[in-house]
Amino acid sequence: MDTSSQRKILRVSPACEISQLAGEITAALVGDGPTLGFGEISSEYAPSYAAVAIGTSGTSGTSKEILLSATALITSARASNNFIGARPGQTWSLLLPLTHIAAVNVILRSMELGTTPIDLRDCDGDYPKANYTAIVPTQLFRALNGDQRLLKHLQSADTVLVGGAALTQSMRNQAELAGIKIVTTYGMTETCGGCVYDGKVLEGVEIEIRGGKICIKGPVLASSISLNDGWYETSDLGEYENNQLVVLGRSDDVIISGGENLSLSAVENSLCIAFPDIQFAAFAVEDPRWGQSLQIAVVGMISDAQIVEHLEKELGSFAKPKGIHHMNSLPLLGIGKVDRKSLAKGLGHE
Repeated sequence: MDTSSQRKILRVSPACEISQLAGEITAALVGDGPTLGFGEISSEYAPSYAAVAIGTSGTSGTSKEILLSATALITSARASNNFIGARPGQTWSLLLPLTHIAAVNVILRSMELGTTPIDLRDCDGDYPKANYTAIVPTQLFRALNGDQRLLKHLQSADTVLVGGAALTQSMRNQAELAGIKIVTTYGMTETCGGCVYDGKVLEGVEIEIRGGKICIKGPVLASSISLNDGWYETSDLGEYENNQLVVLGRSDDVIISGGENLSLSAVENSLCIAFPDIQFAAFAVEDPRWGQSLQIAVVGMISDAQIVEHLEKELGSFAKPKGIHHMNSLPLLGIGKVDRKSLAKGLGHE
């Protein structure tokens, strides 16, 4: 294979020191160094335009490698900093693993401000103050339910970006009452991470709703994805409400149980609103009687009767779960999304 027009991929260790990585990222962005590979990367080479390759399974569970250009990465970092009003010399903290675009973004945003992110991935003592940070909802839940060290760090930040998975309104309200300045982000690896902040698109990004699905256009898109006249069609459903994008869930999360259509996202959202201190995950398993049977995974102290009563009252008798499973933690796909396939495989046939 002729690799003369390609770049060697340098796989980045999750334990890589940030000071070393900053130099490697600079070289990758200007084209003097290899393409940097984050996450599960099996390829040895990438096209010359690719500064970064991200291995991701997304919400589908199918492994893929997303290739991002320097232009897309820098545009995303600058647009993010501009949205939150970040100024040169201010600092970001890194609380996310070096296997996902969200962590790469923190480093790039810091570099755009002329600083190095405060690495808190393995910090043993108290967290120092940073102006900005980015986390996933599971980390916010932990901060609001006993992790005082993380809570104080988030409270001291000017802005805390929360993305990677949907943040319930009840948890956001709880965070804001605790003094945390939340900005929710929506995006994916294919869009260099978050490209919509608190329902508003970042500079240069366009959003259209086509057939109920969210479609995205702009310079932050990965160069390795299929586009239709410049537009990337996601699997997410959305609508505009008061000129802000509202993400309704995925188009493929609707199950048919006993002949009734049932949205797993709707089930989760309903439970999270009613019981904000509990974590829930709705999933389905194949069932000879129901076709697909609704199952609920739960982290926290709540009775099965409370869950059943709430879902039947709010969504109807067809939303009565066929199984409720109490767990110590929910399995995650990536850094924020619940791994429903893992739940179905591990719990569906108990």
